[in-house]
Amino acid sequence: MKMYAVLMAGGVGTRFWPRSRSRQPKQVLNIFDHQTLIQNTYQRLEGLVAPDRIFVVTNVVQKDLIAEQIPELKDENFILEPYGRNTAPCIGLAAVNLQQMEPDSVMVVLPADHLIQNVAEFQKVITYAANFVAEQDGLVTLGIHPDKPATGYGYIQRGEKVASFNDHDIYKVKTFAEKPNYDTAVRFLESGDFYWNSGMFIWKTSTILKEIEEKLPELSEGLEEIRKTIGTPEYEAKVENVYRRIRGISIDYGVMQTARQVFVIPTDMGWSDVGSWEEVYNIAPKDENKNAGDYHHLVQIASRENYVYAPGKVVALVGVRGIVVVDTGDALLVSKKSRTQEVKDVVEILKKNGLDEYI
Repeated sequence: MKMYAVLMAGGVGTRFWPRSRSRQPKQVLNIFDHQTLIQNTYQRLEGLVAPDRIFVVTNVVQKDLIAEQIPELKDENFILEPYGRNTAPCIGLAAVNLQQMEPDSVMVVLPADHLIQNVAEFQKVITYAANFVAEQDGLVTLGIHPDKPATGYGYIQRGEKVASFNDHDIYKVKTFAEKPNYDTAVRFLESGDFYWNSGMFIWKTSTILKEIEEKLPELSEGLEEIRKTIGTPEYEAKVENVYRRIRGISIDYGVMQTARQVFVIPTDMGWSDVGSWEEVYNIAPKDENKNAGDYHHLVQIASRENYVYAPGKVVALVGVRGIVVVDTGDALLVSKKSRTQEVKDVVEILKKNGLDEYI
């Protein structure tokens, strides 16, 4: 079995505005320590996947920035999209490129901007999943044991158990559920058979391409056009041409929710998709008043449970609770912590108003 890793790194992370911008996206931010999210993602593959089998799918604008972050990544290990078309085209483009290199390859697909604190558990589960799919034509995803009724994640419901390996089980997937409201999330948690959808996938390259052919024929036809030009001077122009024609769709909607052989491995690896400033606050170290963030000095009067990002500045909080303040010099965000999922709407408003220099 030859295992390859594909890091999806083309997004912007609009929920992390104003820190995340089109030329400084979320995955290259050092949100928790001196290492950036994509550096952490790359490093947790050490000893699991050979460096020459780690590929990054991104766009032309972000490629040089990521290359600076991971200097050991060779130029040929970048797979470039002309623009984003969601995860199904991203994964399909990576798959046709990998299949040309190694027809029997196993693909591990990972978002480049997630946090995983237990790397040993991550590597153990990926190894188990890769061995499983090497023996059969299944699609495997990782389900995270939920510890709260989160409304910001999609969920996966397990069905029958089909295999075990040491202390891990693998189940058929019964259903995928969209981000629920709070009451539904409570029911999911109480049922004991729902997991958070991690967005990490493991499958044989040939298997996912067959599924795309069956369920997304337009995309499959475009990928076949691209495959014929791999390694030729026509490749970049063909990718551009195909991407202009295909529709954007996620791998969850396009394939996973209707595929027959989909499996989930439940795991607890200290995972977070770091999907909002509220999630950053939840993970970050807190002071005695449960305030967190990055600043020169915080003066607080009767203020608790806030997140402040204002490096080098003195910040004063008076009588506030549960807010987020993010200051990048040219832009300032002030939000209720509970509403930071809506920050992406700020970016849309800026676009409509022609303020592209701030996005």
